[in-house]
Amino acid sequence: MKKIIVPIAFLFCTGLAEAQVKMPAPSSTQTIKQDFALGAIELTYSRPSAKGRKVYGDLVPFNTIWRTGANSATLLKFTDAVEMNGKKIDTGSYALYTIPGDDTWEIILNKGTTNWGTTGYAESADVVRMKVPSEKMKMPLETFTMQFANITPESCDLQIMWEKTMVSVPIKSNVKERIRMQMETALMGEKKPYWQAAQFYYDMDKNNAKALENVTKAVGENPKAYYMWLLKARIEKDMGDKTAAMASSARSLELARDAKNDDYIKMNMELQKKM
Repeated sequence: MKKIIVPIAFLFCTGLAEAQVKMPAPSSTQTIKQDFALGAIELTYSRPSAKGRKVYGDLVPFNTIWRTGANSATLLKFTDAVEMNGKKIDTGSYALYTIPGDDTWEIILNKGTTNWGTTGYAESADVVRMKVPSEKMKMPLETFTMQFANITPESCDLQIMWEKTMVSVPIKSNVKERIRMQMETALMGEKKPYWQAAQFYYDMDKNNAKALENVTKAVGENPKAYYMWLLKARIEKDMGDKTAAMASSARSLELARDAKNDDYIKMNMELQKKM
């Protein structure tokens, strides 16, 4: 029997052999991680583009549950407990669904993390539901975008933006009590965190007396730390002792000039103008 030899070029021409060509995904996936409270929030979602289509009220219908993106369900992962709509959310991963409306959106956190889009969604697996107002943006966004904004130690907003619409989902965390307990324990130890304590009592706890007590001890241990002297000046100013505040700021300015730190030179000069 004769062997039949088929040219390789013929296989390609007839489609009998096909090369695998990698193409960009129509809706790319983005994962972003934001440090928050005593942990972090991780968001994974797919980003469709408008491509000339009307988005809300058409491509994404109003008053209908939406996967909040494309492809599989959008996921939020918390490594520290948070609060949404007054309800404690334990650590772990959750699916984020939304029901867009003309003026108000409903935000849903759900346990269906393996769902493909809305397929498999069950209301019984909802963890929290909340309503938030929608806002109109001046500039349109071609690609669906989510981001974390307005971040403080105990609050942040998850912003959802597309076309000319934005909604902000507030996320909160009560870490102040936990930090206070840790700080009080640490201050009883051998190596006392005076500088950390001063920052906590001033920025978060709003206790100027304790902040001043600790920053005074901190500069005692670090007399050339111009950043500590500046905080001391700010605390003294807030407590109404402008004479002490001016002296502390003058010391901070002198040390900052020695260190050639333009930022602290500027901050001290601005503080002194206000006194």
